[in-house]
Amino acid sequence: MEWVLKNMRPGFGEALVELGKRYHQVVALNADLSGSTTTSMFDNAFPERFLNVGVAEQNMMGISAGLASTGKIVFASTFAMFATGRAYDQIRQSIAYPKLNVKIVATHAGITVGGDGASHQMHEDLALMRVLPHMTVIAPADYWEAKKAVLKVAETPGPCYIRLGRTDTPLIYDENYDFQIGRANRLRDGNDVTIIAVGLMVAKSLEAAEVLERIGISARVVNMSTIKPVDKNMIVEAARETGAIVTAEEHNMIVGMGSAVAEVLADYEPVPQRRVGIPDVFGESGESEELMEAYGLTVENIVENVKMAVSMKR
Repeated sequence: MEWVLKNMRPGFGEALVELGKRYHQVVALNADLSGSTTTSMFDNAFPERFLNVGVAEQNMMGISAGLASTGKIVFASTFAMFATGRAYDQIRQSIAYPKLNVKIVATHAGITVGGDGASHQMHEDLALMRVLPHMTVIAPADYWEAKKAVLKVAETPGPCYIRLGRTDTPLIYDENYDFQIGRANRLRDGNDVTIIAVGLMVAKSLEAAEVLERIGISARVVNMSTIKPVDKNMIVEAARETGAIVTAEEHNMIVGMGSAVAEVLADYEPVPQRRVGIPDVFGESGESEELMEAYGLTVENIVENVKMAVSMKR
């Protein structure tokens, strides 16, 4: 497949500016990375509603909670490693527990941070955020979904975590896409197996489905961009209609999106499932595509796991 590539992060920055024009109570905070996260767009448009707290992510979450308690719609942004790992206690105690209206938009998630290495490659953020009560967790697949998700969460009360990557990703949607929290999106029909993917693995899953079609396997492809609340109906429907599931994510396979799918299958419709994701290891420095290859986040690995899942069907 030939893709048009575009970075997700400007979708966040542009949506934030739109929200600033629409709602006077929208404010944005950043931890000294506004250029990388694209919150600099909001700073340029609404400097009186933007706060750079410096390299103090825990403090940023505390300030965000305080602002939200006064009626503000707060967007707090930094790299995923610092947003979730460094500030977890503050998110849990000050944002999730009291159900405050703070939207944490973390960029540079996953192994595709590349050369920054294990210290900056956050593979555990979906696990950390989805286990928190009251927290909505979203991982968009492309620029348009990122933009639409940011616009949607501003209208949805309560804490939210949105995960964005660093690299350019294929455009799957367009400006007419209707993103809905908690609703998965079927991108391709199929009868033999369902590939449920998230983030940049959605495009790779669509490519894998084309490869599989050439060898006689009909693969359905679903974008599960909302990891919490997960779309149970879509998962159960896919399991009943295709009889096998493969999940694909740029995240540790433990307690990520694949685990969320497995929990639904175990409760409602047990069928064979294979998971494609990062093994239970830390990352290493390297070019993004080299790392994707090294950790099995490839079209070829999805295809092989689909073959295994299909062979396991009753």
